[in-house]
Amino acid sequence: MSHALFEPMPLGPLRLPNRMVMSPMTRARSAQPGNVPTAAMARYYAQRAGAGLIVSEATQVSPQGQGYSFTPGIHSPAQIDGWRQVTDAVHAAGGRIFLQLWHVGRMSHASFHDGEPPVAPSALSPDAQVWIVRDGVGAMVDCPLPRALRREEIAGVVEQFRRGAANAIAAGFDGVEIHGANGYLIDQFLRTTSNVREDEYGGSIANRVRFLDEVTRAVAAEVGAQRTGIRLAPYITARNMNCPQIIPAILEAARRLQAIGVAYLHLSEADWDDAPHVPDSFRHELRAIYSGALIVAGRYDRERGERILGQGLADLVAFGRPFIANPDLPQRYAHDWPLAAFDPATLFGGDERGYTTYPTYAG
Repeated sequence: MSHALFEPMPLGPLRLPNRMVMSPMTRARSAQPGNVPTAAMARYYAQRAGAGLIVSEATQVSPQGQGYSFTPGIHSPAQIDGWRQVTDAVHAAGGRIFLQLWHVGRMSHASFHDGEPPVAPSALSPDAQVWIVRDGVGAMVDCPLPRALRREEIAGVVEQFRRGAANAIAAGFDGVEIHGANGYLIDQFLRTTSNVREDEYGGSIANRVRFLDEVTRAVAAEVGAQRTGIRLAPYITARNMNCPQIIPAILEAARRLQAIGVAYLHLSEADWDDAPHVPDSFRHELRAIYSGALIVAGRYDRERGERILGQGLADLVAFGRPFIANPDLPQRYAHDWPLAAFDPATLFGGDERGYTTYPTYAG
């Protein structure tokens, strides 16, 4: 087996010691009230600082952008201070960390918005659920019908992303990743199944890509294009997102991202059984359009990761759930040590059990 996963590489202003990325994973453990990052979160991320790059859990850029209980924000002074202890801990452990900027759009619930419906490009239901804690008990609940953003509101949402990026740098992050995947707000603008607008943000592919372009340009202007990445999900179809035009829309987005000069494009690939396959033809077409770093994520193990790096179709491989129970995942892969299994009951919410309590390999 090759050892491409353990080769260093430059990424913007950073030099990564390996090509293993810790994927953004919602763990729902921020302090309440205020969705503030905690000392436990600092321990959790610092334990995993051996990753070439950590991308934080999705973090809402405003109260309007929240869709799940106990997810952290990056829009208040307390949240900035909370994230500062995370970045300090990761850097002290020798790591590098980007913050993922998030607005959920229609993937939300009225309970987060004073009883008002969530916002979206269009008033179309996602036919999906979000995780909400009520009276100390978490449960999945149906998303209500959203309301369409008014034309004059869109610039304000772009500003939320720009301000979130500025706050992330103030909190000590090495950069930011814009969440444009998995059925959340930016992804909703990209797809005909969630965007039936008749203004300049809907209709044609060029119009549907406009919001992504404006958000990315605003963030890159604030923190620098080489400190900016973006996550996209071309082949994910859940949450009523099975758009027949999504591949040409993603390729047009890649052209815009190439022009902006962002540091990387992070592809979120479906990770469930019988999930849509990502064809090599798409990967080659994307490579021809976008010359920055490509990260792939979705049920990768060491063998699959080495293979796609060897094919030249990715530069970095992101690992999600393997990092939960294996804080020393790069070392385990490098030495062929066995992997521990995670406890699914502790994935979302709770205390430090199943969060910071997984040990490193003891031999």
